[in-house]
Amino acid sequence: MARLVLDLTKSIDGNAAVYFEKAKKAKKKTEGAEKALNESLKKLHELELKKGKITLEKSKQEKLKGRKQEWHEKFRWFISSEGFLVIGGRDATSNEIVIKKHTEPNDLVFHTDMAGSPFFVVKSQGKAIGEKTKEETADATCTFSRAWKLGLQTSDVFYVNPEQVSKKTKAGEYMGKGAFMIYGKANYIGNKVNLAVGINANSQIMAGPVDAIKTHCGKYVVLIQGNEKASAVAKYIRHKIGGTIDEIIRALPSGGFRVNK
Repeated sequence: MARLVLDLTKSIDGNAAVYFEKAKKAKKKTEGAEKALNESLKKLHELELKKGKITLEKSKQEKLKGRKQEWHEKFRWFISSEGFLVIGGRDATSNEIVIKKHTEPNDLVFHTDMAGSPFFVVKSQGKAIGEKTKEETADATCTFSRAWKLGLQTSDVFYVNPEQVSKKTKAGEYMGKGAFMIYGKANYIGNKVNLAVGINANSQIMAGPVDAIKTHCGKYVVLIQGNEKASAVAKYIRHKIGGTIDEIIRALPSGGFRVNK
């Protein structure tokens, strides 16, 4: 039971006024405590949501990192809109591997007349390679050559049969790593820089011509030549489609970028 202590030197009204002031102060303290409690609970809820998002993001990243990669993911690659696997070299070493280890009869080999170009190979799997796939592979060969970095819109791209590509040279000549001699007629084909980056149903980051990426990826970003660094545009792409920064940067050609919104 609450006890009231009265000041006998004061009147009843005076004692009532004292207790009225005490009650007002107690009420303010209670309201302040409730406000502080509510703010604390709100902050705790926000932290829990943030923690949940971070945990979910980490979980996604772990899942992506733990995913078993296909053999072709070591190279530049995409699936054409007609369903053909297309692989390309990243540098002299991978150019060498693509041609020597992963090129078979009935495939098609693409290259440019420009120094430092990648070799791209369309894997036929015993099927006739369509014109749309040839066009997309020509675009990819141009896009991942030095044309992108130099700001060029097209390049001299050609394709040949695998048996026309050889390390054999004339006496006294030497072919460096990643370089090959082309024998016989080369088929030159129209092309342009043409790039999108997407993520497919298997959580694989795919970079290649827009039509091919649109066909096989639910989410994608179209890129054009610009002044943005690869690291900056990769963060934007990850925000839009997912994947990891490393995977996205690895999929991009050398040079600057701009998102084609």
